Amino acid sequence: MKPIILILLLFLSSLGLPALAQEQQVIVPYTLADRDRTIRIEARMETLEAKMGALETKMDVKFVALETKMDVKFEAVNSRIESLIWIVGILVAMILFMFGYMIWDRRTALQPALNRATQADEKSTNLTRSLREYSKSHPDLAEILKSHGIL
Repeated sequence: MKPIILILLLFLSSLGLPALAQEQQVIVPYTLADRDRTIRIEARMETLEAKMGALETKMDVKFVALETKMDVKFEAVNSRIESLIWIVGILVAMILFMFGYMIWDRRTALQPALNRATQADEKSTNLTRSLREYSKSHPDLAEILKSHGIL
């Protein structure tokens, strides 16, 4: 029985707690000083926003100036690279021309020597044939040609 009474008392006491909480609440009125303080804060916020807007436009101008400077520098670098590519291309073309000229010069320089060698070979072949035919009628020449391995 005691636990039931104890539970009942706790229940009844908990019903009265919200009433006590409402009595302890204090209503704070909104005063003219609070209104003036809010107005001053709003004015400060507006000036701060204006300063931030001016600073933002200054930063935009600086970024645009920086971007144009960077574009100019990149164009200078690109033109240098293009001129370097042209120089390398000209050098490669000159080297290829020199190789072609060397090959052409070797061929033209060797051609007369090859012609003389061909003519000398034809003359020696003709001379050998004529000596063989002449040795048929002269036995002493045939002996000489046999000793040199021509017959």
